[in-house]
Amino acid sequence: MQWLKTDKRKSAKAWFIKGCWYDSDPTQVENAIAAYRESIKIDNTYTDAYVNLGFIYLRKEEYEEALLCFQRVAEIEATKPEAYNNLGYVYEKMERFGSAKKMYEHTLEFDPHDVEAMINIAHIDDLEGNYHSAVLQNKKAIEIAPHEVAPHFCLAVLYDQHDMFDEAIEEYQATLELNPYHLKALFNLGNLFAQEGQYKEAIMCYKRALALDADDISAWNNLGAIYEDMNEFARAESIYKRAQSLNPYKAETNFNLARIQLLQHQKNLTEDMRQDIIRRLNFVLSVNPHNKGAERLLAGLMK
Repeated sequence: MQWLKTDKRKSAKAWFIKGCWYDSDPTQVENAIAAYRESIKIDNTYTDAYVNLGFIYLRKEEYEEALLCFQRVAEIEATKPEAYNNLGYVYEKMERFGSAKKMYEHTLEFDPHDVEAMINIAHIDDLEGNYHSAVLQNKKAIEIAPHEVAPHFCLAVLYDQHDMFDEAIEEYQATLELNPYHLKALFNLGNLFAQEGQYKEAIMCYKRALALDADDISAWNNLGAIYEDMNEFARAESIYKRAQSLNPYKAETNFNLARIQLLQHQKNLTEDMRQDIIRRLNFVLSVNPHNKGAERLLAGLMK
């Protein structure tokens, strides 16, 4: 291949670039692996090739192979924090949480201000049931980097998962002050406002999220549920229809639409609509035979 240089380093780099090209196409994974391996064969200190190869193995859930790649990077670049963050992530995927935490702590030995490592340690603490330590780690990350989005969002999710709703709302709002386009924060905040009965605020969150991603079926469904709770059945039906148009085969949307149509049209239900609702409910039950709500609605229609 003429484009490969005879110089050892350039040859390794050329194969690395070829691997990156293959890596950009999900159908070319095996070619990407072969190219990265050729790069490493030429230069066994080429860390970029090891890193990219490691992430391919992570995507393939071949964790032992990924571990070998990132261990080699840590050997070559023993003082670089990123090497240990990557190792920690592999151990985490392998559910070797103790080893993962050690790697993240090792990262902080080289860079005490590594926010990613602090967030990762907080996540491990939470997985191991140490909620208070997880909170402290996230707060420490916020103190070090108050203008970074990730620590606020991760702390918000932690509070949210442990039913600390007021604290979660505060941190989601802090996240959105830093990044008004943070979709997940908007969605989660909308969910919390809905749970708290703050429908106006929830609607605003979902509408902002949908302005950023009009194809978010979950946001459409949740928005419809709020209008349904507010007894605005016509608006809820319209929104569920929008969600259903995005994916006609989503069981949740079909159930929501069937339910709201019964509520909206129960006094003047036509036979065509009745059959359409029955078809939707049968579809829902074919996907999930244990959906008690669908069973009850269907039983009522079949009387």
